[in-house]
Amino acid sequence: MSAIYRSPAGERAIRDRYRRDLDAWPVPVEHRRVPTRQGETFVVVCGPRDAPPVVLLHGSGANTSAWREDAAVLARRNRVHCVDLVGEPGLSAPSRPPLDSDALSAWLDEVLDGLGIGGTALVGTSLGGWVALDHAVRRPERIRALALLCPGGLGRQTTERILAALLPRLFGARGRRRSVRAVTGLRDPEDREVLDAVQETFSGFRPRTERLPVFSDDALRGLAMPTLVIVGDRDAMFDSRGTVRRVRALVPHAAVTVLPGTGHAILGQGETLSAFLADAAG
Repeated sequence: MSAIYRSPAGERAIRDRYRRDLDAWPVPVEHRRVPTRQGETFVVVCGPRDAPPVVLLHGSGANTSAWREDAAVLARRNRVHCVDLVGEPGLSAPSRPPLDSDALSAWLDEVLDGLGIGGTALVGTSLGGWVALDHAVRRPERIRALALLCPGGLGRQTTERILAALLPRLFGARGRRRSVRAVTGLRDPEDREVLDAVQETFSGFRPRTERLPVFSDDALRGLAMPTLVIVGDRDAMFDSRGTVRRVRALVPHAAVTVLPGTGHAILGQGETLSAFLADAAG
């Protein structure tokens, strides 16, 4: 068992669900495994081979299945690469490079090189948004467009160790479900499958607990690529108002969207992302 899981049974359950999700991918895909210094990285690839590349990075406690529906939309016009972050409950290595260094950016460089990608559009959500933004700050020459959904590292982090400490300590299925709803902001009956997956994952997975480093004003001012930021106005994880305020002040060319009544989990943005990437490509 890997140390990122709470038990062998939990690891098996999470991996079994993930493999079912991969089997149900709505468009034809390729599965790639890229060697890096952090260990092997698993990537789901779809879309026309000669289309512009886009790389998708999921959030904490997730894997590429989080992008399944959006990736199918993006794959109409793009060569889509959904990357399992290392140290998360996917099929990549369990290593967790320190966030206060360039280690994750160096890892992503190796992944892009292994996939044969030079410049690319980069899309990230939550922790994946932080990784995407970190890479854009450190390697701007590689990023043709940047899209961030409820990203970390901009607004204040409003919860502390909530996923690691709160979920396991609640007793009973109802308590765990309430906690998942509070964290994600998902409450509609149509979100039941997503809620079930999140609840199962955090019952068996140990998430990273450190706070995400906050990007400096100077780092954000240096972002010159086309940029899109989407946040929910009821995000329980990050201060959306602070995120919007900083982006508008420091990245004035960025397009910013605030989704009313939306929490931390932002789903179904494939068409919006596709339109942004088409505009960014000129």
